[in-house]
Formats: sequence, structure tokens, C-alpha cells
Amino acid sequence: MLHMNPTPSIVQFNNILGLCFNGKVHEALHFHDHAVAHGFHLNQVSYGTLINGLCKIGETRAALQVLRRIEGKLVKPDVVMYTTIIDSLCKDKLLIDARDLYSEMIAKRISPNVVTYTSLIYGFCTIGQLKEAFDLFHEMILENINPNVHTFNILVDALCKEGNVKEANSLLAMMMKEGVIPDVVTYSSLMDGYCLVNEVNKAKHLLGTISRMGVAPNAHSYNIMINGLCKIRKVNEALSLFNEMYCNGIAPNKITYNCLIDRLCKSGRISHAWELLDQMHDRGQPANVITYSSLLHALCKNHHVNKAIALVKKIKNQGIQPNMVTYNILIDGLCKDGRLRDAQEMFQDLLIKGYNMTVQTYTIMINGLCLEGLFDEAAVLLSKMEDNGCIPNAITYQTIIYALFENDENDKAEKLLREMIARGLL
Repeated sequence: MLHMNPTPSIVQFNNILGLCFNGKVHEALHFHDHAVAHGFHLNQVSYGTLINGLCKIGETRAALQVLRRIEGKLVKPDVVMYTTIIDSLCKDKLLIDARDLYSEMIAKRISPNVVTYTSLIYGFCTIGQLKEAFDLFHEMILENINPNVHTFNILVDALCKEGNVKEANSLLAMMMKEGVIPDVVTYSSLMDGYCLVNEVNKAKHLLGTISRMGVAPNAHSYNIMINGLCKIRKVNEALSLFNEMYCNGIAPNKITYNCLIDRLCKSGRISHAWELLDQMHDRGQPANVITYSSLLHALCKNHHVNKAIALVKKIKNQGIQPNMVTYNILIDGLCKDGRLRDAQEMFQDLLIKGYNMTVQTYTIMINGLCLEGLFDEAAVLLSKMEDNGCIPNAITYQTIIYALFENDENDKAEKLLREMIARGLL
């Protein structure tokens, strides 16, 4: 194409660079280098396309290099190029680099826009630096850049995640005063905040209110409420909402089903949980390892360990890979069912297969040994877990210390208690 006569236009070049949007960024980058080597001059759209494509595939550093290549050329970097890279850096939680690039923009008199500020605000919120996020929010207002619904939603969500619902409501009032209309994302964040601070009834009232305001709740809104109700053990109300969402044409997803199945299992309503599992399959929502872990826990709690082991074999045949949570449930079930040898065999098998044992796995095994009065073996395992790169926590120590005190092994218990205190775990 570079040797065509007449010379191809910049539009044709940009169409080639549009390969970026089809995932062929490296081909587009090679084409750019080839074109520049032959003396062709590309424009802002060309470089913006390249930078955007690189950021989309996670090549933020390469996008930054392209920005640096432009310097000194006829093409001047613009707000879109800078903002695209800043947004990518923020999503990668590289906030120092993002802030430096923002400062560079200002120094070069390239005015940031609402997207620039929103990207930075999002970045600081994701790392829990809300003060910096709000400083930028106030700065953009002083610069007469109006925050949009996305900007407000990020801040409302961040405040709610910290349990600061009062401040989130103040921000909502400001949002409405400025003529920015809250959407389902805004209200869902507030519902989540209410549930987090155990004001589930306020969250439920809000769900009903937004429907009357013309804001349609989505699956995420209902999931927040169902999860909130399940956490306070109001499973019947959660099931009522589940039926309501289905009647309103909102399809429940895996999160909805997993939440309900888990709470039903914990409430001893296992047959209802199995019914929901069947419904999941019928409605095209195949269960995952989280779904089955809830059912396995219920089976083990009710001393149906063999059924639990059979279920694990069944899901493995279905292509669902058990994780350490699954195996922890089984090992714990075997230990509490008096089948320590079977638990040890499973534990050793996992070690041989290279599974990363968690602190919970070791704690379960230590508890199993203590239940059988094998305190020396429990102490050996406590020592071994650290050799295997797994640091015992307060629960691990408490498990063995309580067992030792209960069996009048006071000297051993006090020794471990001193060790626990020395580690700062008490």
C-alpha cells in the first residue's frame, strides 16, 4: 500500500490502523512504524487509534511509548490520547503514574475533560483513597467541568462501600440539584450501602421507591437486596423478591441462585435448595463450584459425607473443577464424622497433586487431630504448615490451645499461647 500511486490518503491509513479495534494492534503498530519510515505523516486520529488499541489489550506502557514518540513531531498530543492512557493506568491501579501524566497535561496546557477527571476519581476510589478522589471532584467543579452521572456514581459507590450512606445521600442530593439524573447504578449502590450497615429495610424501601420513580431495577439491584435479606436470615423475604424479579421479566443469574441456595442450606432447607438447583439448570443457568460448595457444606453438616464425596465426583465429571473451599468442606466433614484417616489421605493427596493449601485447610486438619486427642501430631502439623509457606493465624492457634486446655495439657497450651502473643496474634 505504501508504494501505491497515487499516494494513499490519511483516511486510508487510519482505516488500516483501525485493525486495533479488531485486536490486531501489533500489526497496526508495525504498519505505523513502516509508514513513518517511508516518510508518511499520520494525524491525531491515527495516534489516538493506536493508543486506544494498545490500552484495550492491556499494553499501557506501549501506549505511553507511542505518546512519547509523538513529541517533537508535527502532531500534537491531545486530551483524548492523555485521557485514554490515564484511564488505563487507573484501571491497572498505577495511580502515581496516572497522576504524573495528569500533571504533565496541565503543564502542557492540555485541558483535562470530564472523562479525565472521572478516570482519576475511579482510580483513587478503587485503592481506597477517597480524600484524593474528592479533591479531584472539587477541582473539576472549580474548573467549570460538570461531573456526569458516571462521576457521581463512582463516588456514591465508594462512600457506600465504606458504610458512609449519610454522605452518599448528601452527594445524591447535590447530584439532583445539579440536574444530573440518578440511574439504577446510583440507587443500587445506595441499597448496597444500606445493607452493609444493616439497614436492609431502608434498602428494600428504596427498591420499591425507584420503581415508582421510573427507574427500572435490574438483576444487580435485586441481587443486592436478596443478599442483604439472606445475610439477616430473612430467606422467605428473599425468595419473595426472587419471584418478583422473575415476574418483572428480570432473569435471575448465578449470583441470585448461589445466594439463595447458600442461605437455604444454612437454614436447613436442603430440599428447597436442591429444587432451586434444578431450576437453575432448567432456566439455562448452570451451577458452578460456589453453588455446589453450599450444598456440600449442608451434606457434611448433616453427616452425609459419602453423599458429599459422590457429589464432588459427579461435578468433576461435568467439568466443574473443585477448589480448596470444596476440599476444605470435605476434609472438615470427614474429621467431624470421626474419619480422620480418610481426611488425612485426602489432605496428603492434595499436597502430592500440588494444591496450594490454605491456612483454613491446615486449621481443619489440626482440629481433626485434636478431636482424636492427637495433640503431638497437631503440634507437628502446626510447625510443618509454616515450613510449607502457610502462616498460622489466630484461629489456628486458638483451635489447638483450647483443645489442650480442655484436656489439661496446660503447659503445652501456655507455651503456644506465649508463641501466639509473640507473633502479635492476640
